[in-house]
Amino acid sequence: MKVAIVAESFLPHFNGVTNSILKTLDHLALTGHEAVVITPAGSLASELAGHGVPRQYKGFAIHTVPSMPLASYPEVRVATTSVNRLRKILARERVDVVHLASPFILGWQGLRAAQELNLPTVALYQTEVPSYAERYKMPWLTQRLWDHVRAIHSAADLSLVPSTFSYRQLQDLGIDRLRISGRGVDTAQFTPRRRNEQFRQAVAPNGEVVIGYAGRLAAEKQVADLKALADLKNTRLVIVGSGPLEGELRALLPTAHFTGFLSGERLAEVMASMDVFVHPGASETFCQTIQEAMACGVPVVAVGRGGPLDLVDSSRTGWLYQPGNLNELRSRVSDLVYDDAKRLAFASAALSSVQDRSWFSIGEQLLDHYQHVRMARISR
Repeated sequence: MKVAIVAESFLPHFNGVTNSILKTLDHLALTGHEAVVITPAGSLASELAGHGVPRQYKGFAIHTVPSMPLASYPEVRVATTSVNRLRKILARERVDVVHLASPFILGWQGLRAAQELNLPTVALYQTEVPSYAERYKMPWLTQRLWDHVRAIHSAADLSLVPSTFSYRQLQDLGIDRLRISGRGVDTAQFTPRRRNEQFRQAVAPNGEVVIGYAGRLAAEKQVADLKALADLKNTRLVIVGSGPLEGELRALLPTAHFTGFLSGERLAEVMASMDVFVHPGASETFCQTIQEAMACGVPVVAVGRGGPLDLVDSSRTGWLYQPGNLNELRSRVSDLVYDDAKRLAFASAALSSVQDRSWFSIGEQLLDHYQHVRMARISR
């Protein structure tokens, strides 16, 4: 079959949504299907510098539509296209199913275009956008954003959610065409074997315990909460990622080591070189970096809300703490930092817990969902 992936973000901007899209395209290519991607265009400056949206991936065409930068996060582009334009692209490409990747603005337009062409749609709920409103000091928008989420997922033929928490969120909105679809983890890339003693010597020359975070440096990730860990004795905080708050966080955490954006083998090396992984963001629908840390044999301390509830088996593979309780965050991290035997036991359990989560099996499930909505549409 031929799948159109309508993506709110795509390369070169890399995040959890982009990663899932790439894994989907990889699987479609591997299994002999066709695909096309529709995504916002990059900035003119990026295009001129040779860092724009690629024209193809794995031989699949990438169509870009007009966009504008998000005011508070200019690296993120917001589509400004029309339903009519998207309908023409979908019709010309003769697609069989439309995959809406974390739909919100472009995804809403893509959904309406698909409906006009009587094409089946699968919407992947991957970003808890309404919770960002308060983080970005616009709390009055929260309910309107949830209403928009309801409209999108009520209209889609099927919505896939990455966690039980997300399932309940959409179910509480009155959405009933739901399935849980998690994420795979590449255990060949993320493995304890990539632990890099040279990196550890550079960041922790006196044998400090390395506490790490990896992800965007943006308000919704709550990286500033790591200030609660900054003065733990015999530790070194390592922060992987980039984003609009990087300068502010460097000032807030002057003793932390900031690596900037990392990907591929270098990201895996740094994550495997951590001793404890911490994720403080309370609005994660899944949190892929938790799985990646576990695959590297690193125990996790994460906020007890959203996706981490499914990923962290508290008191076995890591610890969960109450949202907003930074004293508990500090206590849970300290528990692993200062007890070597417990930390190693948790690390072993974390590694074992993710060994059967392959991207291939996730891809096969997704193909089944595509086929299901196609057949349901045909039978109407």
